[in-house]
Amino acid sequence: MKYPSFLPALGLVVVLGGCATTTTTTTTGTDAGAGEDKATTVAARNPVDPYERFNRAMFSFNDTIDQYALKPAATVYKRVLPPFVQTGVYNFFGNLGDVWTAVNNLLQGRVADGVGDVMRFAINTTMGLGGLLDIGSEAGLQKHRQDFGATLGVWGVPSGPYVMLPLLGSSTLRDSLALPVDFAGDPWTYVNPDPTRYIGAAVRVVDQRAGVLDASNLIEDAALDRYEFIRDAYMQRRAGKINSNRERGADSNYRPLPDDDGTDSKSDNSSSLKDGPAAPSTEPQGNDDAQTEKAPAAPAPSDEPAK
Repeated sequence: MKYPSFLPALGLVVVLGGCATTTTTTTTGTDAGAGEDKATTVAARNPVDPYERFNRAMFSFNDTIDQYALKPAATVYKRVLPPFVQTGVYNFFGNLGDVWTAVNNLLQGRVADGVGDVMRFAINTTMGLGGLLDIGSEAGLQKHRQDFGATLGVWGVPSGPYVMLPLLGSSTLRDSLALPVDFAGDPWTYVNPDPTRYIGAAVRVVDQRAGVLDASNLIEDAALDRYEFIRDAYMQRRAGKINSNRERGADSNYRPLPDDDGTDSKSDNSSSLKDGPAAPSTEPQGNDDAQTEKAPAAPAPSDEPAK
């Protein structure tokens, strides 16, 4: 099967939706009233995360996989490989991501950004040794990160509830349903033979996880409730990205998006994930938009003079 990796996530979305309807139709009498009161209380407490109990279980599962497999691999990767090799890996897959980013920018009506992404891909592929070097950023072409979930958001599709996907990390119902399209739009999906594609996908995930090692360590040390911290940061960042896309509209005056990079190169492999499939992580990303562990923006300073 060509896209086996997204099928569990897609099935999970269907199951979650079914659970919501089944609960309301199978309870009766006193139990039904108690169940409805409890559901109403949970929804009122956190309407964006009605599946919090399930999501926390998935978070724990993802965290176990991360602590015993992905994080150790990323730590070794970052310590052993020379920085220029890590930069080359990051640039190579980032260059492939520009293709799908360009498509989504065009679908969102941002033609200038889409054309810039196409130019980046052409320049980096030809002059940058297949994307290993980021010549486009040196030429002043801005790096963007887009995915089909963001495009649906710009088109007016609501995000729906927060969902923690197995292995893939933080998402929403809308973005989860968009995942098959994102996988289909990733050029690496069509690489043959299969072993090359699988090895490349594994290297890509490890590289993305290595890029957020410092951020994840900071969250582990500072956050009292890591699940709540990551969920809230993801939802705020994702909403900010969608709103920024809408505000910029079709070729309005340029203003960087939350996922825009001043450059697509990294000297210490410390770039953030979009919404990559590291677990547990936030956005996507990127794939781009990926899945990242970033703190919510600090509150704006008050204009009132200090007393």
